[in-house]
Amino acid sequence: MQLRYAMTGVAVVLSLAGCQRTAYDNASYSSQPAPLTAQPVPSVQGGQLPPPGGASQFPAAPSAAPAAPAAPGAMAANALDVTKESMVGSWRVNGGCDMFLTLTNLGSGSRGGTRGCTGELTAMGSWEVSGKQVLLKDRSGNQIGSVYKTADNSFSGQTNGGQPITLSR
Repeated sequence: MQLRYAMTGVAVVLSLAGCQRTAYDNASYSSQPAPLTAQPVPSVQGGQLPPPGGASQFPAAPSAAPAAPAAPGAMAANALDVTKESMVGSWRVNGGCDMFLTLTNLGSGSRGGTRGCTGELTAMGSWEVSGKQVLLKDRSGNQIGSVYKTADNSFSGQTNGGQPITLSR
């Protein structure tokens, strides 16, 4: 039994003898890298910045009021050019509901729809650009109304039943 204890003791001593501390002598590695030299920095200037957007921070008021809706299918004489790509996205309708227009084909037009709207606009399923007008159609492809561009991100028109439509972003 004592031989077993002696052999275990010898094994522990030999294993510990193989473990030596391998710390480096700081005296041989004491050289530090040389400090970097400072680079010249240009002087900073101070002064008052001009107001954003020119002299006034508010845009100029529109010169003309939006035109009243015309008869169905009619377009205002001052209607602006409109492209299909500029119509894509979400629009606020009459300040109370939403219209969503996509470029996904649906019949002869593109897919569109409304949320929270009343009247004829609840049946809207597609739309298309025709000249300077945007034609709104039901899910069967029948025209239910039209709008024309009156300003950037603003359209006016009406449904076939006479319900006024204003689109804005």
